[in-house]
Amino acid sequence: MTSARLAKDARSGPPAISVIAHRGASEDAPEHTLAAYRKAIEDGADALECDVRLTADGHLVCVHDRRVNRTSNGRGAVSALELADLASLDFGSWKSGAGGPDALDPLEAPDRQHEDPERTSVLTLERLLELVADADRRVELAIETKHPTRWAGQVEERLVELLDRFGHTKPATAGARTPAVRVMSFSARSLHRVRAAAPDIPGVYLMQFLTPRHRDGRLPPGVGIAGPGIRILRAHPEYVARAHRAGHRVHVWTVNEPADVELCRDLGVDAVITNRPKQVRTQLGLT
Repeated sequence: MTSARLAKDARSGPPAISVIAHRGASEDAPEHTLAAYRKAIEDGADALECDVRLTADGHLVCVHDRRVNRTSNGRGAVSALELADLASLDFGSWKSGAGGPDALDPLEAPDRQHEDPERTSVLTLERLLELVADADRRVELAIETKHPTRWAGQVEERLVELLDRFGHTKPATAGARTPAVRVMSFSARSLHRVRAAAPDIPGVYLMQFLTPRHRDGRLPPGVGIAGPGIRILRAHPEYVARAHRAGHRVHVWTVNEPADVELCRDLGVDAVITNRPKQVRTQLGLT
């Protein structure tokens, strides 16, 4: 936690909103690359968000889509490719500079002699965990498991195994408000698997729509954090208070627009997940 945030906490009573970098500082660098996460840490993000998928040879990699077509110069499903296959692809040249109309054709072969590997190489979850461990301050990690997948429960099995190796399956250390790592998913079954194997890792139940079952703030058993999309808050601003009354925290995705940041602040959400951590922190007065 940054000193600025500590000072704000002491001054205002309730904790400041946590700012979580969505796939890293993904407005400024290619999503899910080491460069994007380094930038997010430099920008003061409280936490880093990533999606994980399991390769054909059992490695967890940070890739959002089921297939690599959109964010690399290759084709195929992550689950059908081995890590060596992914390592040969360019995951960054599609986003030239800050992105936009000058971005390169994703099918164009890159000049690998002049590329920056931190902007173009596939990122494993293990390498991201090392980056967080080496940071000069506390940086939390929000890991989303993607489902459905051909590997089903093997994703959570491998995830818990890796988190245990880095010491993240133990209870939060003294003085820490929350554990440094949490697992998010749209799949309640995935969260149940993680909780069964590592009960001290918090779960975040992601929601694209607010179903009648969860409208009153209830979540799947054992889950303590609601993860509504910003569209839910726009349509149902009362949901935040209901979730809080049910004893749950609220982490909202993906909050990029200044008006949405203000809405989240006004409603008292606990965390916002954003592609623009630096700008959002500035707007919230956390810098």
